[in-house]
Amino acid sequence: MLGWALTFLVVAIIAGVLGFGGVAFASAEIAKIIFVIFLVLFAVSLIAGLMRGRGPTI
Repeated sequence: MLGWALTFLVVAIIAGVLGFGGVAFASAEIAKIIFVIFLVLFAVSLIAGLMRGRGPTI
């Protein structure tokens, strides 16, 4: 999921440099939304792992 956010961020940067403002704005917003979803899922996973009482495996 983080890979998708980075992909949309790169698309937004390239579109912004080339002058496609609408595409850049849309891609940046999608990247932000996907990144927030990633952070929420990561936090839920982290909390669930701590509640189970198992430590992180290396």
